[in-house]
Amino acid sequence: MSALATDFLIGFAVFLIIEGLAYALAPRLIKRMAEQIPAMPAERLRICGVIVLAAGVGLVWLAR
Repeated sequence: MSALATDFLIGFAVFLIIEGLAYALAPRLIKRMAEQIPAMPAERLRICGVIVLAAGVGLVWLAR
């Protein structure tokens, strides 16, 4: 398996771990957030997405 495939698999596994922890530790908070998302303006969701994306890229850059 190539290094890129291994890195991708590890990244996906970490994503699943974090998602699982969120649902296991705070299911009520997740449900409330899911109810509020449709009421949020699309631009606000887009900005949040860009911020999270930039943070992820920054963390990968720091790790490398």
